[in-house]
Amino acid sequence: MKQSIVTLDMEGVLTPEIWIAVAERTGITELRRTTRDEPDYDKLMRYRLGILDRHGITLSKIQAIIGGLAPLPGAVEFLEALRQQAPLIILSDTFEQFAQPLLRQLGWPALFCHRLTVVADRITSYELRMPDQKRRSVQALQGLNYQVIAAGDSFNDTTMLIQADHGILFHAPENVVREFPQFPAINDYPTLLKLIRDRL
Repeated sequence: MKQSIVTLDMEGVLTPEIWIAVAERTGITELRRTTRDEPDYDKLMRYRLGILDRHGITLSKIQAIIGGLAPLPGAVEFLEALRQQAPLIILSDTFEQFAQPLLRQLGWPALFCHRLTVVADRITSYELRMPDQKRRSVQALQGLNYQVIAAGDSFNDTTMLIQADHGILFHAPENVVREFPQFPAINDYPTLLKLIRDRL
C-alpha cells in the first residue's frame, strides 16, 4: 500500500482570505474579489495590482494587516492532529511576502507558493512559482509514489483536487460545490480530519 501525503490550500481552509482582509481594512471593496469569483488567476492578480497602484497601497501596509490576522478557529488544532497521521504540504496561490505571519501561527508547515516583485515597497508584479503549480505539485508527489489527499475551497484548487487520488472541498462556496459535485463538500475540521484518516 502506498504512503500518503496531504496537500491543503491555505486561504479559506486554514486562514482568512488575505485580500478580503485588506479590502476590509483599507475600505477598497474591489479587493474583495477572489479566486472564488474569478477563476483566471492572472486576470485577477493584474486587477488587484492595478487597484493597489491607484490607491498607493504598499507591501508594508499589506504586511501590517496580515500581521493582525489569526488562523481560522480550530485550524491550529486540526493541523496538529493531522501531522500525527500524515505529512502535509500547503499549496497556495499566496506569496512568500504575505504568508510568514500566518505560517508562524500554524507551526511553520511546508508551503509552496508564488513571489511578488517589489520595488521601493510598491508591488509592481508577481512571479508564479510555475503555471498550475497546485496540480503539478500533486502530480510530482504521485510520481514519488505517494497517494495524495487534497482539500481546497476555490476554483483555483479544483485542478489539484481532480489530480489527487482523493479530493475534498472544504468551506467551499455554493457555486464551486455545484460545479464539482464529485467531491465531498464539508465545513468543519473534525469531519475533514475523519475523511482524510479514512483515506490514508
